[in-house]
Amino acid sequence: MRQPSLYIPHGGGPCFFMDDPRGTWTGMEAFLRDLPKLLPERPKAILICSGHWETEGFAFTGGAQPELIFDYYGFPPHTYELTYPAPGDPVLAAKATGLLNAAGAPASLDVTRGIDHGVFVPLKVAFPDADIPVVEMSTDLRLDPAEHLAAGRALAPLRDDGVLIVGAGMSFHNMRGYGRTSSTEPSRQFDAWLGEAATAEPAARAGALARWADAPSGRFSHPREEHLLPLMVAAGASEAPGERIFNELVMETAISGFRFA
Repeated sequence: MRQPSLYIPHGGGPCFFMDDPRGTWTGMEAFLRDLPKLLPERPKAILICSGHWETEGFAFTGGAQPELIFDYYGFPPHTYELTYPAPGDPVLAAKATGLLNAAGAPASLDVTRGIDHGVFVPLKVAFPDADIPVVEMSTDLRLDPAEHLAAGRALAPLRDDGVLIVGAGMSFHNMRGYGRTSSTEPSRQFDAWLGEAATAEPAARAGALARWADAPSGRFSHPREEHLLPLMVAAGASEAPGERIFNELVMETAISGFRFA
């Protein structure tokens, strides 16, 4: 059964596994926990593009048992002892690499790299049993939105094999803007634009997303776009309008997630 593609917020560091007295992450955690309910069936594998891995061209983790990369800093000691022993899927990684190469996109396998917190933190909430194979995909360090949309289109056939394609990032990612009330209105401006763009018909969606930097408060919301580009991969993998599946004010900023049938 064909899987959708998703763009999800991955939160801040290991936020879902720490004390949260103000409930900052409660809504996002509940959303991630309910992700399986949005799927037609259990995925055979998960291919997830993270905003925390950039390479020249695209790359895929090709190891059979990827380790965790604790690429966050200054958090409590127990958050560096988290586990997520999901297996890799070397066959899927090789197939994804082949699909991109066939489409003219440079792509390679990395058999030694583990999975970073943009992957294992949200998946540990959504799929806590860690029994679904996971392959991580990098973003291309050239940060070209059109290239990431094209990469998603090339990967779309994997959805018919029961592979869940996920883009993991944050729809607002201005580190200096988080927690400031002055960020709320500009983040809402960009969020409103992003909602219209992501839910548009595919041709219009692709054109709009390729020009995201011209959107209202676009560059304020993403001084650097690495956390937005996973959305391009998820959107590119679908020929249907998107659906907003998450929207919440988090740290005074509007954050959204999307599903593409």
